[in-house]
Amino acid sequence: MKVNWGTSIVIAFALFMTFILYFVFKVQSDKNYDHEMVTEEYYKKEMSFQQQLDKEQNAAGLTEKVTVSTAPEGIIITFPESFNKANIKGKVSLYRPSNQKLDFEVPISLSASNLLIPKTNLVDGRWDISIDWEYEGKAYLNKLVVNL
Repeated sequence: MKVNWGTSIVIAFALFMTFILYFVFKVQSDKNYDHEMVTEEYYKKEMSFQQQLDKEQNAAGLTEKVTVSTAPEGIIITFPESFNKANIKGKVSLYRPSNQKLDFEVPISLSASNLLIPKTNLVDGRWDISIDWEYEGKAYLNKLVVNL
C-alpha cells in the first residue's frame, strides 16, 4: 500500500495532537503538579482591599518606619522605638511565591522593639512579608520583599 503526501500530513497532525493531548491530560491528572490559586478565598480577600489601603497609608505616615533586615540568625523586623512594645499586636505573614506549602504566620509578641524570625523556619530565596499590626487602636500594614 502506497501512502501519498496528503495522507502523511494528516497522520503527522493526528500524531502531534495525540502527543500534546497526552501531556495535557497527564498534567491535569497528576497530583505532583499543583494547580491551586495563589491565594485561598481570592474574592473574599479582594473585598477587604480598601481596609488594606488605609492600613498601608497609616504605615506610610509614620515618622519612624518598620524596617526588615536579614542576619545570619534569620529575619529581623524592627518596630518604631517610640512605640510601647507591649501595645503592639498583630501578625507577620511570610509568603513564598514559589511554594504555597512553605507559607506561615508568626504572631507579634515583643520583648524588645525587634522581632526575630529564625533562619530554621526559612528557605533561601524570595519571601513576601506582610506585617499586619495595631498600636493603640490604629491599624498598620507593611508589605516588603526579602531575598535570603
